[in-house]
Amino acid sequence: MEVTNEVLPTSTERMKEMMQPGPEGPIYMVNLLKFKDRAQYEDNRRSELTGREAYQLYGQAVLKLIGEYGGEIVFHADVTFLALGQVEELWDEVAIAKYPNRAALLAMSSSQEWRDAAVHRTAGLAGQLNIESVSPHW
Repeated sequence: MEVTNEVLPTSTERMKEMMQPGPEGPIYMVNLLKFKDRAQYEDNRRSELTGREAYQLYGQAVLKLIGEYGGEIVFHADVTFLALGQVEELWDEVAIAKYPNRAALLAMSSSQEWRDAAVHRTAGLAGQLNIESVSPHW
């Protein structure tokens, strides 16, 4: 299995798939986050922030937005150890966000408020994985 962190989607096919209705009911988006050592803003502004600090600015804004779109953060923690498997480098944080459905996630991430906050996301992230999941019906 090859793992490639990305900051922005690069696959048009994957974006087309993401625009589909998706699973019925709530989705959980697993976010594996890797931060830059220093924030690097696309507009070349000077910043003394670390990548993690820049991403936290994004996170504060998005935490409010997630609630407005019916979602919530259900888990957030620092990654400390890889107990099984192999990757070249560990992610720094993991976060799991619950959304009522994929449409709510897409609506949030298309909003002007999200785009305004996303400058800090792009400045702070070296890359990430987003994994959509659903709760099994056992």
